[in-house]
Formats: sequence, C-alpha cells, structure tokens
Amino acid sequence: MVGVIEKELKANHSHASQVSASRHVQHGGLISKVNHSCSPSCGIAVNKSGAHDFIAFRSIDKGEEITFDYAMRNYSIEFFPNPCLCGELECRKSVNGWKGLSSIKKLEYNGFIAPYLLEMDRN
Repeated sequence: MVGVIEKELKANHSHASQVSASRHVQHGGLISKVNHSCSPSCGIAVNKSGAHDFIAFRSIDKGEEITFDYAMRNYSIEFFPNPCLCGELECRKSVNGWKGLSSIKKLEYNGFIAPYLLEMDRN
C-alpha cells in the first residue's frame, strides 16, 4: 500500500500519523483505515513524499486483515483506550508508542519502522 499525505495537522490526535519528530499528518486513502495489532502483518517505510507505505512484515493469508503496530510510526501514543483490543496472543495490553516498546520488540521491527523513531531514541 502506498501512502499519500492528505493534510498537515497542527497537533497529534487519534488519527494522526507522525512523519518526523515534530510533524503529524493525516494520510488519505486506505492507509488511514489500517488497524493496529501487537502482532502485525505489515511494517512501514517512509516514501519520497514523507508518507508511510505499508510493507508486508510476514506472510499474509487470503482474507486476513492487513495490520501494523502504531508504534512503528509514533514515538508516543496517548489517544487509545486500555486495554488494547487487537486480540493477538502477543498483545501488550495497551497501544503504546515506540518509546514504550521493549528492546526485543524494537529489534524484531528493525527495517520496518519510521527512521525518525531511531533518531528520537538517541536524543
């Protein structure tokens, strides 16, 4: 799935996508309809426009929902209810951002996250 930025946002909110350390946008098209999972089928790559493309993280079965972990693009997340509702066996029980992931999960997602998250970790 190829991402397209629909509009710039003045602040973070539940449908915002973080695209840099200080910038949030709203994606257009189907990208904005993809749900969170603690055991996702996709990761993300940042395209030339700064939007997020979805890249298969593992095999996706016919009829399976395409999902990604919101922590692959957002450093912190404060807008989702607890507990997480993904229903996965590996569920973390809350939808948290990159800064709240374990070091093991961060290594598992290597190559499938927004690069600004690694920069934010270093600062």
